Amino acid sequence: MQIRLSWQDPATGDWRTPVLTPPITFGRSFDRMPGAIDGDRTSRIVLQGSRVSRFHAMITQEKQNLVITDLGSRNGTLINGIRQTRTILADGDTLQIDRYTVTVSFITYATNFTTSSSNSSIFFNPNTDLPDPKVPKPDLVSKMRDSFPPPEFRHAFQLSQQTLNDIGLPVSEIDYVTIGAGLGSFMWVDVLRICGVKPNQIIALGLESQPYGRYQRLCENSQIPPHERLRSNSDSCPDNLWGWPSYAWREAWTVLQKKQWKMALKLLWQVFAEPTFAPTYTPRSQDVFTAIDREAQRISWDKIYQYGRVRGIRKTNDGRYAIAYSRSSAQQREHGFLIAQYIHIATGYPAIQFLPDLQAYRDKTKDFKSVVNAYENHQHVYEHLEKKGGIVVLRGRGIVASRILQRLYQARKYNSAIEIVHLMRSRSVPSGVSPKAEGHHSGSTQRRVENHFEFQPFNWPKACWGGELKQRLQQASLKQRLQLLESWGGTTTADRQDWRDIVNLGLQQGWYRIIFGTVEAVEPHPHRHTLTLIREHGIDAQLRLSADFIIDATGLDADVEASPLLKDLVTHYNLPLNSLGRLSIQSDFELAEMRSSTTSLSSGGKSNSEGDPPEIRGRMYGAGAITLGGCYAPVDSFLGLQYAALQSVRSLIRVQAPGLRPLGIYRSTRQWLKWVRNHSPS
Repeated sequence: MQIRLSWQDPATGDWRTPVLTPPITFGRSFDRMPGAIDGDRTSRIVLQGSRVSRFHAMITQEKQNLVITDLGSRNGTLINGIRQTRTILADGDTLQIDRYTVTVSFITYATNFTTSSSNSSIFFNPNTDLPDPKVPKPDLVSKMRDSFPPPEFRHAFQLSQQTLNDIGLPVSEIDYVTIGAGLGSFMWVDVLRICGVKPNQIIALGLESQPYGRYQRLCENSQIPPHERLRSNSDSCPDNLWGWPSYAWREAWTVLQKKQWKMALKLLWQVFAEPTFAPTYTPRSQDVFTAIDREAQRISWDKIYQYGRVRGIRKTNDGRYAIAYSRSSAQQREHGFLIAQYIHIATGYPAIQFLPDLQAYRDKTKDFKSVVNAYENHQHVYEHLEKKGGIVVLRGRGIVASRILQRLYQARKYNSAIEIVHLMRSRSVPSGVSPKAEGHHSGSTQRRVENHFEFQPFNWPKACWGGELKQRLQQASLKQRLQLLESWGGTTTADRQDWRDIVNLGLQQGWYRIIFGTVEAVEPHPHRHTLTLIREHGIDAQLRLSADFIIDATGLDADVEASPLLKDLVTHYNLPLNSLGRLSIQSDFELAEMRSSTTSLSSGGKSNSEGDPPEIRGRMYGAGAITLGGCYAPVDSFLGLQYAALQSVRSLIRVQAPGLRPLGIYRSTRQWLKWVRNHSPS
């Protein structure tokens, strides 16, 4: 049984909303609370306050009931305002311990956000980092076929360095480690370097030396070639912390040098007039990647990046973390350990969503050519259509679906015998009502809808990044936060005139049509490869739709369950998840429950000396889609990753992490000038 605990930190004002499985303990001292009760690992909630006992209270499950017990605390525990020593909890009860008022909610995931429980997934090959439909769902690290990490690592709650040395594998020490080595890691390293940290103090562990490697492939697979534009703002610059000059200014300067005055003025006009009087400016993908290459060279990324796949993370008894990693080559697989004081996890999306009926078709037929995902390499589909024509069923109606439609329209220029059936789903459509007749409301604003596509320039409204909506989300309660995220996010596409023209032209000429319905099965077809059995809304008869190809454009999967590393971390340390099933973080993107403190293992988990609390040294931070559901919405955008990096580094500056200096006005100006001149931050 899972419950959600919700409270506002009286010191910082941050809302905490973890989803936990009992037993759960409350107290002032992490190490005075037991790590397990009756063999079940506990979730230890640390509450800071003079009226909180070191081990204050606990919640346990007894048969079908949740029971809270006060463990003889001096100041007691209030349940719904009444002091109790032991009582059964009900949904909606409030606990009061000192200044903390904690609401208990029995967990139900009744939101409109899809998770991997309702969708199958395509996982990334752990050796090539490519989407691979033949890779099975990853298992926990402890269930991996090989013997690494060894049991003494896997089963430990805290490790000593001597234990690691005794294993006999290489052990290295470093101050900062970022896991993933993608764009989130790159932006964190960039901020560290600008704030004074040297390259030899940082390691970025990942599978690709180019920080945009996976992102670039996903872009190309989803039909965003180098000359096409990303769904990103002009001043969302992964290579430029200051956002100036923005991509629009840089592109305008480039075309101005070619004496293309009209184009330069058009680009600048877009920035000043968007989105009311001009379409929103977005940068070309190749311009973004080229700019990242320049910044990577400037901050010495090649000296920071190390090839390796992280297999597990454990706390150490000296207040740091031990990281187990593997390196594979054609000849052998190497293993080793890193010990770091500060860890940043930015692993990105661990998998690609794949609709269950399409997964079932693949499992049954082993046909990976006729049914494809938009994020897989599916160039063969367009090559076949350009030569022979055919029928394509498109699933999904977001930004990726728009890209696929554009590519299919281009293929029709070579072969007009291409037909597109756009199969859309709607959760509940009353009889006689057209799905997506109107867009989402947020206050007095409403998204525009045309041909069942809902338009929004970016995946979140711009005010979510740093304006009024960001502040509203931070101040919102748990229930309000879920409502806001659903209202602001969801499935949308960009309001591009060329895409709208393609849809309207296709509808007029008949080679593009839209169907709403529920898919009951996908089966092989003797002539058209696939047969989709659909139950249309408002129609009793079953529709049989034959096609040469089916393209699934439903999106990516950020569920923690899809990542063996994150699943192991959450399971081993019983970490709380937020209401969307992602990592629960604070406003500075720290995983507070993973703080590592100095503890003597020989003392049975007690403090270093009698009466002295352990010293918190190690800290862990998260970034990207794995943190969606907290107090910041656009976590998986360029600007969102940059914001997360800034917030976490500011947190490290407050605890006086080594090598870091505050980025004040003077230092910031000086570092910007170095960026302009392409000089190293050091």
